[in-house]
Amino acid sequence: MSIALAEILAGLRLSEKMISPKYFYDERGSQLFDEITHLPEYYPTQTELGIMLDNMPEICGLIGKKASLIEFGSGSSRKTRSLLDSLQQQAVYVPVDISEDHLLESAEKIRSEHPGLEVLPVVADFTQPFDLPDPTIMPLRNIVYFPGSTIGNFTHDAAQELLGVMHQEAGVDGAMLIGVDLQKDPAIIERAYNDSAGVTAEFNLNMLTHLNREFGFDFDVSAFTHSAHYDAGAGRMEIRLISGKSQVVTSGDERIEIDDGESILTEYSHKYTLKGFAKMAERAGFEVRKVWMDQNNLFSVQYCVRRG
Repeated sequence: MSIALAEILAGLRLSEKMISPKYFYDERGSQLFDEITHLPEYYPTQTELGIMLDNMPEICGLIGKKASLIEFGSGSSRKTRSLLDSLQQQAVYVPVDISEDHLLESAEKIRSEHPGLEVLPVVADFTQPFDLPDPTIMPLRNIVYFPGSTIGNFTHDAAQELLGVMHQEAGVDGAMLIGVDLQKDPAIIERAYNDSAGVTAEFNLNMLTHLNREFGFDFDVSAFTHSAHYDAGAGRMEIRLISGKSQVVTSGDERIEIDDGESILTEYSHKYTLKGFAKMAERAGFEVRKVWMDQNNLFSVQYCVRRG
């Protein structure tokens, strides 16, 4: 049994069933998420991009010249490309992702768009410490880049551990540039995950189609519905799939019983206050040096320097 299949089965056997959000992203899932980022209800992507573009000279000034940009993720977004376009005399770009095929494809696109830039992809689970490659030009400092408020997909404990890994990879005199979604009117947040076109619902349901094809499951996808609810007490969106009937799902000899009305958690999306995130960053050894926000205070891009 593969590690991935064992992980999926372990999640489905919990008292509250769950599947990691990383299984959203087969080819169709990636296409659907790209559609989501252009929906009028989905504010995070376009808002963060606007913040970056409006403040790019100051962001690049803080990063400085001859820096190593270490992106936790595949680096295929417009935000990444805009940042790389604007940085001066960058030493190296290091995208890090566990999905090798997608990572290498993204890295090749970056190389073609920036022929003078050394691009050194690293296949690794970035939630754990990893070894950085040796670039041709030794960087003056490391900048960890984590856009998209992906930090919100982690529980607070897991996010705290991830910030600790970022602190380690940043090294002496390093820094972190991170996108952090902010707490706001719950109606705005819920609309972003329950769009009128139903694209987010299709994206959520496609996870089961992916598991059926890739891991031999036999989920009755048509029996599930999409659910996305904001828990104000926990400060997070909770995205689930709800089964409309009792069913026994199999993969080979493995059997999972799902009751009528039972849910499978597919994603958390935590929203932060500025004060709350600053405390987390401080516990990880970072100091928030600069925060940029949009005019409606929906989203933040934060520059944090490494202490110690």
